[in-house]
Amino acid sequence: GQPSPQQRTETLGFYESDRGRKKKRSLSDLSLLRFISAELTRGYFLEHNEAKYTERRERVYTCMRIPKELEKLMFFGIFLCLDAFLYVFTLLPLRVFLAMFRFITLPCYGLRDRRLLQPAQVCDILKGVILVICYFMMHYVDYSMMYHLIRGQSVIKLYIIYNMLEVADRLISSFGQDILDALYWTATEPKERKRAHIGVIPHFLMAVLYVFLHAILIMVQATTLNVAFNSHNKSLLTIMMSNNFVEIKGSVFKKFEKNNLFQMSNSDIKERFTNYVLLLIVCLRNMEQFSWNPDHLWVLFPDVCMVVASEIAVDIVKHAFITKFNDITADVYSEYRASLAFDLVSSRQKNAYTDYSDSVSRRMGFIPLPLAVLLIRVVTSSIKVQGVLAYVCVVLFYCGLISLKVLNSIVLLGKSCQYVKEAKMEEKLFNPVLTATPGKPAGKQQGTFKSTQGISTDENGSTSVTNQPMHQKENMPSLLVTSNSDQFLTTPDGEEKDISQDSSELKHRSAKKDLLEIDRFTICGNRID
Repeated sequence: GQPSPQQRTETLGFYESDRGRKKKRSLSDLSLLRFISAELTRGYFLEHNEAKYTERRERVYTCMRIPKELEKLMFFGIFLCLDAFLYVFTLLPLRVFLAMFRFITLPCYGLRDRRLLQPAQVCDILKGVILVICYFMMHYVDYSMMYHLIRGQSVIKLYIIYNMLEVADRLISSFGQDILDALYWTATEPKERKRAHIGVIPHFLMAVLYVFLHAILIMVQATTLNVAFNSHNKSLLTIMMSNNFVEIKGSVFKKFEKNNLFQMSNSDIKERFTNYVLLLIVCLRNMEQFSWNPDHLWVLFPDVCMVVASEIAVDIVKHAFITKFNDITADVYSEYRASLAFDLVSSRQKNAYTDYSDSVSRRMGFIPLPLAVLLIRVVTSSIKVQGVLAYVCVVLFYCGLISLKVLNSIVLLGKSCQYVKEAKMEEKLFNPVLTATPGKPAGKQQGTFKSTQGISTDENGSTSVTNQPMHQKENMPSLLVTSNSDQFLTTPDGEEKDISQDSSELKHRSAKKDLLEIDRFTICGNRID
């Protein structure tokens, strides 16, 4: 039956002694050798956190793809800037000549149209006159005196001056394009409208003053870079190159969205192309000082390569870490390239509302007029043309520039059409957004007017993107493609909706803009810290 109290006591004592022996055995297991053995043989399974490690691997692959995708965008963007830059030297003089010829011979044909000149011709004449006036004004600026004045400054002072010039260049470029756009619109707007501007002449004087001051600013930049190249210990050049790496600190550790990165990419394209032109000016000035000795060109070549390599390296590192920290894929650069290609294709349409060079200026902040004025000034002062053979060489060189411009434009247009097709953006060319004239609702006008912008179709059914714009009649309702001060080439939003629905959608659209609405100065500095 029941165990006696003595037996219970013996049983409990047995269990307690057994528990004590196990505890002593477990304490003996915690030896140093067993700890080292456990550390050496301990295992773990990465597949238990597969998503995390897959994401880390994709980040590595993204960083490895960034140099290739970024340089594709840079290569395409630099040739876009080159196309707009060559336009000033090649096609713009011919267009100005044709516009002046039309203006002179207009009485022979009679006034068939209320406009003496087409808006594009007026803008071309204004650009040509500004270019000529600023070129003659630049003759009053002594480059040699400026060079020796800058060379006499200390290294640290020159470093500060160069940084200030970079900031001033960005600020004056943002305001300068607005000045030029205001001049073009003031000179070409319909005269029936109420006068709401100060006149064409004040705008023209402001534009001339801007181009002249901007050209002087770029000349000071080129002179500072020339002093750095000619310094004996190259300390100034090293400091100026290290300034590019300081840019990484100011950009990498900030939050970037897709549109902000597009703005920065456009800025980098413009900065790289401008640096190439500055290096060309420095080489021309140095070669002139050494009587065009080819051996001196090889002396400058290592420094030029060092500046270009540092610029490329900084851009790659900056964009690689920005995409890493903000979880942006490398495919976004293909979208940026398609957006730039869309600008080019849209500017070739039948009823385009802007010239392509102006579109590049707004998108990237690259304004070719000041840079062209400075380059013409440097070339004419460095190269002396004497004799008939020299003028023949100049004519042949000009024909070569025209051939280069035409070839570059054809290749860019073909590649742009390819990029737009790959990005499936063709429908945006056929369905532009229309805005109503002030004081009239958009809904009523959409029923009476059909958009004519888009790729024009000939009678044979072939499409064309290079036809000239057709002048609209004066009594036709004034409807334009959406082009606010810095907003253009917007994507179609469909039919008009109620005001209540628009107010709810407006907040959503403002948070996520289309890439085609982003230019160099729209969201300048609008970064989330």
